[in-house]
Amino acid sequence: MQRLIAAIIAVPTLFNGLVMIFAGSRWYQTVPGVTDTGPFNPHFVQDIGIAFLAAGLALAARAWRPRYWPAAVAGAGFLAAHALLHIFIIIGGHDHHAAFSLFAVVLPSAIALYSAFPSQGERHA
Repeated sequence: MQRLIAAIIAVPTLFNGLVMIFAGSRWYQTVPGVTDTGPFNPHFVQDIGIAFLAAGLALAARAWRPRYWPAAVAGAGFLAAHALLHIFIIIGGHDHHAAFSLFAVVLPSAIALYSAFPSQGERHA
């Protein structure tokens, strides 16, 4: 089940990374709250897009081969750190799109962390 969840979470993570890399300006204009963070910086958006792409590939690897779970933990770790930042921004009262952040950032990262670690029945790498 965790491998299936990893595959499901990998798809939007990969998509987000690819859009950030190849259509960063469009991503910047359409994701709620992003324009509140300052002016568009294409290099910065592409850098973060590469991190999302790597996280998505790591989760996809976990779905494909169970022994790649350490890579998935690293990818999910990036997503969790990103989510933690959003949680602090929400707690500080600076997120005008808190519901979006909770459902589009925090919840998927928690699910990704769950999916990354091997279950009891799986063989460890």
